[in-house]
Order: sequence, then structure tokens, then C-alpha cells
Amino acid sequence: LHDSTGDLLRKMGAEFGATTGRPRRTGWLDLVALKYAVMINGVDNLIMMKADVLDTFETIKIATHYKVDGITSETVPYDTYASIEPVYKEFKGWKRDLTKVKKEEDLPFEFMSYVRFIEKEVGVPVSIISLGPDREQTIIR
Repeated sequence: LHDSTGDLLRKMGAEFGATTGRPRRTGWLDLVALKYAVMINGVDNLIMMKADVLDTFETIKIATHYKVDGITSETVPYDTYASIEPVYKEFKGWKRDLTKVKKEEDLPFEFMSYVRFIEKEVGVPVSIISLGPDREQTIIR
């Protein structure tokens, strides 16, 4: 994302090169690319990192498919890049600090709806959720 949302994601997630300090590219979850990666690599569990980065957003988006030259595509189009536009599904943000949550049952409903949507669409469970930089800020499901 080349806008204030991308800047905020980058800042909240400390997404800057360790050596160069260069800003890393940030954006919403790309479900199309994730499904493809899960399929070709035989992934049977996902680990969600930096979930706390999304704490402050009113709305959270997931790219569920693409528009390529006006045509909907649910696969990664490797033959063209200039005209790809992600199409997003929006989720209500949880607007709550997740870094202090210790148990899955204490996670906000909105956050768990987001996780369940990812699991349903990708077809594999999210077995570990990281809610901050410390080891203790991890929930194993």
C-alpha cells in the first residue's frame, strides 16, 4: 500500500530494514497468494505473526480475488502485472490492544471472525497466533 494505511502498517509493525533502515512494502493479507502458497507447499498449519499490528484499524481488509483487465480472477495471474487490482473483503476492526491477551477465549469476537475466515478460505488451521514481540505474547491453539 502506497498510502497512509501502508505507512501505519509499516510503523506499527516496525517494518524497516535492520541494516539499511529502508521501509519494507506492507499491505493487507493477499488470500489469493496465500492459498497458492499453501497448495504448492503442502502447508497444513498457519502461524499468524504480528496480529497486534492491526489493533488500531477501524476496518481490516483481505484481498479475496483480483480484477485483471476488468475480469475477476481467483488465481495468481503470472503473465501480467500492470492491470492487476486486488478486490477486498472488509472486516470490522477490533480496536483493542491484543498484546495483553493470554488465552484464545479472551480474544475479541471481531479478531476471531477474521481468523476463522482465513482458516475457512485457505482450508488449514491457524495453529499459532503471535500478539506481540515477546514469547509470552503467543497463543498456541
